[in-house]
Amino acid sequence: MQNIGAYGAELKDTFEQLEALEVHTGQLRTFSREECGFGYRESVFKGPLKNQYIVTSVVLRLHRQARLNVSYGAIQTTLEDLGIGGEPTPRDVSEAVMHIRRSKLPDPAQIGNAGSFFKNPEISQQKFDELKARYADLPGYPVPGGVKVPAAWLIEQCGWKGQRRGAHGVHDRQALVLVNHGGAQGSDIRDLAQEIIASVREKFGIELHPEVNIL
Repeated sequence: MQNIGAYGAELKDTFEQLEALEVHTGQLRTFSREECGFGYRESVFKGPLKNQYIVTSVVLRLHRQARLNVSYGAIQTTLEDLGIGGEPTPRDVSEAVMHIRRSKLPDPAQIGNAGSFFKNPEISQQKFDELKARYADLPGYPVPGGVKVPAAWLIEQCGWKGQRRGAHGVHDRQALVLVNHGGAQGSDIRDLAQEIIASVREKFGIELHPEVNIL
């Protein structure tokens, strides 16, 4: 559905091709990486070809020698905390990333959630500089054409982190995650998301967009 990515790695980095079934005709079609149109949390299957294909298989091209990126986020610190020194293996890095994710994201088996609900917005350098002058601790990561700003930081600054509306709310450890404590309807989650989007727009002039598919 999308170019999944976390901690310095993305699907498109190793993607070769996929095979998909066209729903209308029942025919199989092969898509190259270019034809998939991968972007940030995007692909043609979330855009122009949404609901038209069912992906049946994926081919990945892996390197024979590991090319590890441990500079992103807290990976290096977590490796040290886990007692992993020297040259980490791909499994070591995988374990570190999973450890970080478990510490931040709730287990869907324990509390209903769809993971990160919003994309990290990308803004112009000028817009980032203007906001940075007002909010000195605003984090940002350079991307082609501008700066990517963590949506979780924006949401938390608007006071949403840990807020609960009866059966649903915002997770108390990760502001990107909307949770269903039990009994909430899909419309409740959608309405909460719209409130969060509106508050971030009002405070920062930045438009958030859902990462999840809303049916």
